[in-house]
Amino acid sequence: MTTPLDLFPITTRVDAGGRLWLGGCLAGDLAREFGTPLYVYDAETLRARMREARSALEGYPGPHRLAYAGKAFLCLGLAQILQCEGLDLDVTSAGEMAVARAAGFAPQRVHLHGNSKSTAELSEALDWGIGTIVVDNLHELELLRRLTAGRSARQRVWLRVAPGIDVHTHPHRKTGLLDSKFGFTLETGAAADALRQALAMAGLQVVGLHAHIGSQVFQPEPFARATALLLDLAASVGFAPQELSPGGGWGAATSPEEADLPLAAYGEAIARAAVERCARHRLPLPTLVIELGRAIVGPAGVALYRVRSRKEIPGGRTYLCLDGGMGDNIRPALYGARYTALAADRAAAAPEEVVTLAGRFCESGDIIARDVPLPRLEAEDLIAVPRAGAYCLAMSSNYNLVPRPAVVIVRDGKAVLLQRRETAADLLARDLPLPPDWSP
Repeated sequence: MTTPLDLFPITTRVDAGGRLWLGGCLAGDLAREFGTPLYVYDAETLRARMREARSALEGYPGPHRLAYAGKAFLCLGLAQILQCEGLDLDVTSAGEMAVARAAGFAPQRVHLHGNSKSTAELSEALDWGIGTIVVDNLHELELLRRLTAGRSARQRVWLRVAPGIDVHTHPHRKTGLLDSKFGFTLETGAAADALRQALAMAGLQVVGLHAHIGSQVFQPEPFARATALLLDLAASVGFAPQELSPGGGWGAATSPEEADLPLAAYGEAIARAAVERCARHRLPLPTLVIELGRAIVGPAGVALYRVRSRKEIPGGRTYLCLDGGMGDNIRPALYGARYTALAADRAAAAPEEVVTLAGRFCESGDIIARDVPLPRLEAEDLIAVPRAGAYCLAMSSNYNLVPRPAVVIVRDGKAVLLQRRETAADLLARDLPLPPDWSP
């Protein structure tokens, strides 16, 4: 049975006084020093998840690499850690590419994804010497044909395929279906046609195929199926891919109702499928590239909030209203993600009530977690929400013009600021007043 404490980073402990410690730092001290809401990343958990992900394909007899999907969360300090650990990096915009460049990331280890890349983004990637561009549609293929004309070096590309695999996850997280905005559809023959076209383009070097079937998937079999279908496609047009990427999306629990699978379970299923299909089609084993974001960074992050008020409804819910919410974590509102929480200063206390953790934003759907058993808490008490490392800050906003939280990383009792808290000046920096000759 998973408990809320099981979902916290590996360095977490509760002392004799019931206080929560993260990375050797007292959660209450972090909140007092940096304010709340505050996102805390545990460096040891980050590196442990990277090591586990890297070893997931150790049983594969061919070469393999691990890439981090920057869309889960990316900042300069994290990119520096990824660079040091030898991971590749997936980016999906010029902004993420700028972070990679600022961190000194080798361009050869960067993959540019996205279903709607601009001409400017593609040109910037080409000028930087980016390692791989993942081509998503025919318009992009034609853009690349024009942009690479006359360049001395051919651009390495993968083609993204929509393999038509339905997975057990929220509809908003399904990305590999027939009816999807992503990739070349396998079922209609569009993927095979696009592959033939790309192979004939002088400025492109088609080195691999890619698929992403969805996220928060807790079964390995769909990834094995995607791997097999990609190799079937390659064989059908006489193409021997140097690289094969069945994507990421491996599940990472965010509530006690979910349970993590060992990452090796996914890797073993993918490896078996690759070996079997390559033998069947007499293809050499490609380099397998897995692209994980949530599975690496999600378990390393904890969000700290202060309770601002209570609302008790006789015969109904008890709400604890927090100082953050959907502006820093929209996942519960967007696709029903479930979280849990602990009272950071009374983490060992027995539950006294079941509460709903409500956000501060002007939306009824602004709920961080429902039906959480906690000791009775009042205004200014500190709440810790585990598994908040992925797709929270990455999808954050300034709704209601609320500044975004600060981010720290902790290790061995030391906390380092990765992103400072936004200020009102930051919010106003983009705004311009009306000119004098414009009457309001």
